[in-house]
Amino acid sequence: MAATKKAPSKTPSADYNAADIQVLEGLDPVRKRPGMYIGSTGLTGLHHLIWEVVDNSIDEAMAGFCTRIVVTLSSDGGCMVEDNGRGVPVDPYPSGPHKGKSAVEVVLTVLHAGGKFGGEGYKVSGGLHGVGVSVVNALSSQLVIEVDRGGKRYSQTFLDGGKPKAKLAMTGDTPARGRKTGTTVKFWPDPTVFEAEGTEFVARTVLERLQTMAFLNKGIEVIFNDERVGKEQNVTFQYKGGIVDFVRHLNLSKDALFTKIAHYEEREEAENQELDIALQWNTGYYEGIHGYANGISTTEGGMHVEGFKTALTSVINKYAKDRGALKEKDDNLLGEDIREGITAIISVRLGEPQFEGQTKAKLGNVAMRSFVQKATNKCLAEWLEENPAEANRIIKKAVAAAQARLAAKNARNAVRRKTALAGAGMPDKLKDCSTKDPSEGELFIVEGDSAGGTAVDARDPRTQAILPIRGKILNVERAALVKMLKNTEIQALITAIGGGVGDEFDVSKARYHKIIALADADVDGSHIRTLLLTFFYRQMRPMVEAGFIYIAQPPLFSTEVGKEKIYLKDDMAKTKFLKDKPNHKKDFQRLKGLGEMDWEELRGTTMSSATRTLLQVTVEEAAIADDIVSVLMGDNVESRKAFITTNARDVRNLDF
Repeated sequence: MAATKKAPSKTPSADYNAADIQVLEGLDPVRKRPGMYIGSTGLTGLHHLIWEVVDNSIDEAMAGFCTRIVVTLSSDGGCMVEDNGRGVPVDPYPSGPHKGKSAVEVVLTVLHAGGKFGGEGYKVSGGLHGVGVSVVNALSSQLVIEVDRGGKRYSQTFLDGGKPKAKLAMTGDTPARGRKTGTTVKFWPDPTVFEAEGTEFVARTVLERLQTMAFLNKGIEVIFNDERVGKEQNVTFQYKGGIVDFVRHLNLSKDALFTKIAHYEEREEAENQELDIALQWNTGYYEGIHGYANGISTTEGGMHVEGFKTALTSVINKYAKDRGALKEKDDNLLGEDIREGITAIISVRLGEPQFEGQTKAKLGNVAMRSFVQKATNKCLAEWLEENPAEANRIIKKAVAAAQARLAAKNARNAVRRKTALAGAGMPDKLKDCSTKDPSEGELFIVEGDSAGGTAVDARDPRTQAILPIRGKILNVERAALVKMLKNTEIQALITAIGGGVGDEFDVSKARYHKIIALADADVDGSHIRTLLLTFFYRQMRPMVEAGFIYIAQPPLFSTEVGKEKIYLKDDMAKTKFLKDKPNHKKDFQRLKGLGEMDWEELRGTTMSSATRTLLQVTVEEAAIADDIVSVLMGDNVESRKAFITTNARDVRNLDF
């Protein structure tokens, strides 16, 4: 694999004047910098286009005007989103530079145009930035919108990144048996924008997001259709219990501590804010608190989550003291003790949410913290009083967690003492890099000592460190922290990375900003990668959230073209190669093990930053990620079997 040549850079001119200032009109800024609007031009950004359209329908549902949303992945590569909401306004825009254009065209061609900046269109909404559907239009090769309003159907088509083919036109009456009002948007992502990973949607990714939306909007019917050849399916989500069903679903793959689910709702009309909270404990070791604001997943928490945690700690400690489960002289239980094994959904809605950035990862409204805290203090205390058997189990689990925390602290100290006595403090088998700058440092976690030796020869010793691990590490999903800390391979990982582990993990102390799992391209290699990812998600999650965790992609096949050896990542790459070179007559060599490569091959295909391809591990939806980790790595065999069966259609590289 040869590195691509870089185009010569332009030398800035000393004559810098008004003619050099570029003004991007209409949707040009989106075409110029798509990552600023959808996060990336990879699969995450591709699916973000669907979320932007669906979010508009969800806003209609939250406003009380939409009861049904249908999302269809069509065989021609497009995606269609239909709802039975009020329909986008079709009347002419009243003033300004867009006067005379239909409201539909303005919404689809002007950034920051929408019904969510004021007025009475929406009391609460998720799409506050007003760039959603116009961004989808900008990044599509074609978009068609149909609107039903006032008994009439209107339609408009946009081509080549949002250019209107013609003005909005009335095409006839609303079909008698169809919806009375509503909006349908069908778009085809522009392959020139998403050329790196293509424009093929992943059904599982769409299904998971739609299911979450159905949970958060009690009673709404969300339908998913996949019309693509070989992937056909039809799924309907509708939950009369709302987030109570959500909690029950998340705990299906776990062992619930009791069957009841605590649930309460509160509303403050004057402040235009409301909350919907459900929680239940399981026998596991991990905390699963998931916050949502106006239907948006706040993966970094925020004021609503802070208010809930503060009240939860206070209420449980007060109940334990009042019932004698904790003596007056005993220390209070810590929040982390009480939250061990909890599954909770904190869903809030408010008129003017303050999100941190376009990603909306954290809610900043201070008033929401006191609102949630006050409601939880009152409602959860009442629930504990009414359910003494369940309350007793919660207290017992929290006390046991406190004891385990102290044991784990001793185990951590033992690990620290052991590494301190070893001299430099690093594992003997770690071949460290020379740079002391974490932003430059890369740690390759390599399967086996043999492959580790090859990787050492292939690395750049200045920036690349190698840590071989023997066999498969402990499945931390099923192990308490104190047991995990006694595992030799996990001790080596914790020590090498350097930021600690569990609740005390500090990402700012990590010694490398790229942790790369390098394992064979076979079933055993996949299992090892899964175990490593489970460890990072459960015990070093800030590393995942910071984008520091990667998966190396060693090739699965090699072949020769003339005198040149070509490496292909997987079956898809092989199929594309054969399509481009139909007359290629060589049998392909299957490379199942890293040990089959010499160090030059490993460097050129997998480790050199000039030629390699890495997959970055991200957590966009924490509740979904939490559920998948529990399903795949937990004790519930039926849940795991169902997951594998359901998602078999999306497999792109199946290794027997």
